[in-house]
Parts: sequence; structure tokens; C-alpha cells
Amino acid sequence: MAFQTAGAAIALLDAKGTVVGWTQAAQRLIGCTAAEVVGRSAAALLATDDDRAKAAVLATAHAPSRRSAFTTVRHRDGHGIDVRLWAQPLSGQDGQTRWIVSATDATTQASWPTDGPTMPPLPAAPQIPGSVPIGVVVRDTQLRCTWVNETQGARDGIPLQQRLGRRLTQAAPGPQAETLEALMRQVLESGAQTTHVEFQALARAHTRREPTFMASLFRLDDAAGRALGVCVVSVDVTASRRAHERLAILGQAGKRIGTTLDVMRTGQELADLAVPLLAEYATVDLAETVPLGTEPLTHPGPRRGRIPTFRRAGYASVHQGAAEALFAPGEPVLVPPVSSITQVLQSGKSHLEPQVDASCGTWADRPDTARAQKVRDHAMHSLMVVPIHARGDTLGVAMFMRAEERGPFEEDDLLLAEELVSRAALSLDNARQYARERSAALALQRHLLPHHASGGSAADVAWRYLPADSHHGVGGDWFDVIPLSGARLALVVGDVVGHGINAAATMGQLRTAVRTLANLDLPPEEVLAHLDDTITRLTEEDADPQDPGATMTATCLYAVYDPITRQCTMVRAGHPPPAIVDPQGGVTFPDLPTGAPLGVGLVPFESVTLELPEGSILALYTDGLIEACDRDISAGMNRLGTALARPGLPLEDLCSSAVDALPAKAWCDDVTLLLAQTHSLGPNQVASWEFPADPAIVSNARSFATAQLARWGLQHHAPATELIVSELVTNAVRHGTGPVHLRLIRHHALTCEVHDTSNSTPRRRHPHITDDNGRGLLLVDELSRRWGTRHTPNGKLTWAEQCLTPKNAPTL
Repeated sequence: MAFQTAGAAIALLDAKGTVVGWTQAAQRLIGCTAAEVVGRSAAALLATDDDRAKAAVLATAHAPSRRSAFTTVRHRDGHGIDVRLWAQPLSGQDGQTRWIVSATDATTQASWPTDGPTMPPLPAAPQIPGSVPIGVVVRDTQLRCTWVNETQGARDGIPLQQRLGRRLTQAAPGPQAETLEALMRQVLESGAQTTHVEFQALARAHTRREPTFMASLFRLDDAAGRALGVCVVSVDVTASRRAHERLAILGQAGKRIGTTLDVMRTGQELADLAVPLLAEYATVDLAETVPLGTEPLTHPGPRRGRIPTFRRAGYASVHQGAAEALFAPGEPVLVPPVSSITQVLQSGKSHLEPQVDASCGTWADRPDTARAQKVRDHAMHSLMVVPIHARGDTLGVAMFMRAEERGPFEEDDLLLAEELVSRAALSLDNARQYARERSAALALQRHLLPHHASGGSAADVAWRYLPADSHHGVGGDWFDVIPLSGARLALVVGDVVGHGINAAATMGQLRTAVRTLANLDLPPEEVLAHLDDTITRLTEEDADPQDPGATMTATCLYAVYDPITRQCTMVRAGHPPPAIVDPQGGVTFPDLPTGAPLGVGLVPFESVTLELPEGSILALYTDGLIEACDRDISAGMNRLGTALARPGLPLEDLCSSAVDALPAKAWCDDVTLLLAQTHSLGPNQVASWEFPADPAIVSNARSFATAQLARWGLQHHAPATELIVSELVTNAVRHGTGPVHLRLIRHHALTCEVHDTSNSTPRRRHPHITDDNGRGLLLVDELSRRWGTRHTPNGKLTWAEQCLTPKNAPTL
């Protein structure tokens, strides 16, 4: 409890209750000067006979050594003041007794609590807190001790005969005594009281800790107003000081432990805080599974003579380089089978060892002597081992040691250590849960992202994906490279809003949906429109009744490149625009309609078609690449453009250099970059013809196709190709109204395309034995590896692909 004396009125009484010393504080409270009070009975200052009767008890020979009461004193102008009286006897050289009396306004918190009995309080008086022994010493103008109470004598260990008649510097020489005497002289000269003077015990015998006292100094005046002496009132604040220190340490723990979601870093922060505030050496060892985010120890004790593996998460020492350490951070820790650590692991309770025994044959000396030697070399003499618990699991142990001249650990030190460890355990558990979720999200994301994406004949591709290096964890970035019919290539990059395993799972759903929609040969703007509907339905299906306003959104950029026309059609939904690098290294960011993020459903999506020179590089990326935590997005785009403007650099190296250009530790989100260097298919790989819508042209179409295959050296594909051409051209003539276009494409596959003006979509049927029609598409399906239809602005295009054998596949 804090000790306050600033408002107390102090008076010194003789054995008969006569005032012999008066203070300025007493004058301020009652309004009477020393000349008006000294030499008079103190009872005359009380307001009523009942109050005087109460006060008389305080000065009786049979009164307790300390006594307090609520009463009313008379002010000089006549009005009454409710006060709390506190009185205590003082002993002097002549064996006589003096009384020190304090009066405190009862409307304020009591300044001097008592451990003696109290009289019934006045109705308006506050409750008095528990007892606090008060030490009182009265010194004359020469600073010699004239009066002292029994509390002071028992507190500092200075015998009464050594104290009385001597100055403080004579009874207990030292710097503190000199400082206190200097303050006493100031009080004698100025008359102003001095409060909150903190000092250590001047003389003590065989105590573990250095007691701390808080003192107030008052000048006592005689009847003439001259200095009679100085009164020093002190209270032991060791417990409150230590409580304050513990609170300060715990306050530091809230600021310094758990600053990151890194398990090992949190362990080091705990060790750093403990040294030197609590110990000279501290270690934090975690179960090996904890840094990995896997399950902690369920039964941490030794099994079959083996101790579970621990890993050093952190250590700290008052000595530079931590010479006491046997294991460095990150290294496995050897735990003796019989030791204080295993005892803590088995019991789950902390262990306090005030005096460490490191002699031969003890646990510290086994299984080798290195540990015991370290203990002896660095004079480590006291030990605490505290288990690190969280959610009923044991995450590890923390060990604290004291050395050199510092006193041994005590029970309250153990309580403080346990509180520190429990706070660190909360941060460690959060970090462990984060590591577990992040590992799961990374595994899911890596499983869902493409591993061996190829751009086929349309482009060479390279990509990089970097998980966020921040407390947010892995995000919902994804990319894909999707081969389409006609040697075309779809490139997609997206970013689900949010982080963690939920974002990664949503990313997987959207990536699957994009692949499905792309394989339907839908135009890019329709792909995003359907994807927008998909994410809206997912949000509705997964809506939380407790949070009906929750939404799921994502940004996306979808591009389709045709190597025959060298045209690239792009559309975006709230995503950053792509970068296009021409063959000479010029970088542009095309102006595409921004579009609303997926899941918002505000406006239709608009696509833009650009023609790209062969060898151009198309760069698709997520905002993590350009949005640094402390930089503007335009600066990020300029940085990316500079990194990509390196003509002639191999695509993989260009991809790496663009990512390496990121400022160190500056990104706050996942980083994804997809590069595609375009190719074109020339006349030696594409052949096309136009025919009128006449059934007679079917045979011509077969002949032209067969001749082209011969020129390509693919004669062995002629029989199957003739049948496919025949069926597709026949359907086009039968159902279309305009000219029919036939095109053969030789790339990684052999593709046959037939275009007509009809918008009807052919369907494969299952005819009966007696049906005359309906077997054409069944035949196409059997002869090709896949076939399909896509709509064009002026009709539809039906295509079929055949596999090429390796010896006949073209070299690009």
C-alpha cells in the first residue's frame, strides 16, 4: 500500500498529554500556531467531552502501543473538523515516554493505517484499510536520536542503545545515512516537510532481500516557533515496491512478447524479457512439433527411457554471447532422463530449486559433465523450471537461473515466472495455430495451383508464387494456363479477398470453375460473367445466419491468345491490368475496362482484343507484386515495368528478376507473376479453305485435307481425318446457310475446324439400329481425342483434335 503523509498534522505529546512539539501541517489543519498550542493539553483541542474521553484513552498507561480513533477537533475559528487520530508511544534515553500523534481529515483517505484496535467510526468516515506498521524517530536540532518507537527498532536492526543519543551517520554509517541527514537539515532550516523519500535498510541481519522504506520528514516547533527537532516517519514498502516491479515486468510482457506470429521468435522474446529483470540466464525450449504447427505433446513425460525431442527456441544471458548455453537456437536439446525438467514434464507443475546442486552424480551432472561445469563456472545457484501450457497441451519448458550475488528465487518469483510464461504461452499457441493453418493453406494452395503448366504451341510460360511474409498468412492468389481448341491458350490470374485456409479453399473452387468454363469455349467476357454468378451462389450457400452481410469477392484477369491470328482477348474484374513487353523491351499497360470484382455483380464485363507481335511477353500478376505496404501502386507498376524491360533475357530469368525487384520485406500480400512469351503459327502449320454450302463439296474437302496431310508427312492420319472432315463439313452444309470454312492446324495435335453460319450447336445422339442418321458425331468422338463447338460473331465453329505421334509432332 502506498504511504501518504502529505496532509497529516503531526504533534509530539509528553506522557501527560501536553503538546511539546508542533508542525506546520498541524497549524494548517487547526489554524493554531505553535505558540498557541505548545505547553497546553492536547485534549483542549478536541471539540466535545466525548471526543476528549476518546482521546484520553490514547495516552493511558494501559493503552496499546498503537491506537487510532475517529474524533472531532476544534478549529481556531470555532468550527469542528472530523479527523482520524493516530497515536503511538516513543521511547527515549531517560526511559520516559512521548507520544507521536497524527490527525488526518476524515473526509480523505486515511494517511497512516494502523494495526491496533479502532474506536467506532463516525458515520461519514471512510473505511480504514489494513494495518501498516509505522516507524517513527524524533531527532533534535543536532540530528541526534531522542525518541524512537518499537517498530523502528525492530525494523532496521539498530539496537536502542546504539541509536539513542547518536546521529544516523554514527549509528549506521554510509552514503544513505549521509543523504538522509542532508534532507533532515533542509527540513530544520526551511520548516517545509519532505515526503516520499525512498531508502534501503541501513542495518539488517541475515535477510534475503534489501527492504525498501518510504519516509516523510517534518519539523517540530516549540512554543516560540523555533525548531525543536525533526520527526522521521517511515513505512516498509518492500512488498508494494516488488508488486510494482512485477506489474512493470508484466506490462513489458504485453509489449515485448508475441510481437509476431513466429513461434521461435516468441520463445526468444520470452527469454529476452526475463533477463535481467528476473534472472541472469533464461532458456525457452519447445516441443519439436510446435514450430511446425503440428500437434504438441499430449504425454510429455519420458517413454521407454526416451525423452521427447525439444528444440531451443531462445535464450538470453547477462553475459555477452551467452557462454552458459549448451544449445544454440534451433538446435535439438538434450534432456537428462532424470532431471528437474522431466519432473516438470511428468507433473505438469513448476519446479523451484532455491539452491542448485551441481555436484557429481546429480541430474545436472548427467548424462555428461558439461551442464554441471557450466553451472559451476558461472556461479548459477538458483533455478526455476516452468512448463509452457496452452489449451491443455504442453508446448515446452522455460528455465530461469540466477547467478553471482543476486539472491535465490523465492515463491513470489515463481509466481511471476508462471505469469510471464502463461502470457507467452498464449502468444505461442496463437503462433502455433497460425503456423498450422498457414501450413494447411499452403499445402492446399500448392496442390491446387498448376505444377507443370505448358503454353503448348502458343507461348512459353514461366511463373512465380510467393506466400505473404506477414501475420496475415497465405492468401487466395491463383493462376492457371489452360490449353484451348485451335492451339489457343487461356491465361488467368486471380486473387480471392482474404487470407488463410478459407481463401485458399475458395481459390480452388474458382480455379476449377474457370477451367470448366474455359473448356466450354466461351468468350472471355462470358467466362467472367458465369464466374461472377458462381461466386455469388457460393456466398449465398455459405452465408452465416449470424452475419448475413458477409460477402465473398475476388479479382481476376482472363486472357485468350490465338497463335494463328496473334490476337489476345483480355477482360478483367477489378484486377490490375496486364503488362505487355514488345520484342524490343518496351513495356505498356493496356487500358482495359476495370470491371467490378467477382461477387459484386454491378456491371457487365467488357473485353478488349489486341494484336501482339510474335515474341511479345504478356505479364499477368496479382496486386501483391505492385502494392507494397509503404508504397503507392503507381510506383509498384513502374518498378515492375523497369524489371520487365530486359529484352533477350530468358523467360525464367526475367520472371525471377521481376520478383527479386520487390523491396525486401515490403509486401503485405501473396505475390503471383505469370509470364507468357507468345509464338505464332505460320503457313506451314495452318491450311484453310472456303467452300460454298453445297453437298458436292464434301469430297473436295476430303481431298484437300488428304493432300495437306501428305505435305506435312502425316499420311497415316489421312483415313481418320477424311472421316472427321466428311462428317463435320456435311453437318455444316446441312444446317448452315452460308459458306463453309475448313481449317487444319498442325501443332502439338492435329486439329480440324469447320466453320459455318448456323448458331445451332451439334449434339451427339445415341441412335437406334433402325435410325438412318445420328451416327456422325459418334464417329467423330471415336476418331478424335476430344471435340467441341464454340460460337463466333457470325456463326459457330466445330473442331476435333487428334493426337500426333512423337515422330510426327512438329518441332517449334
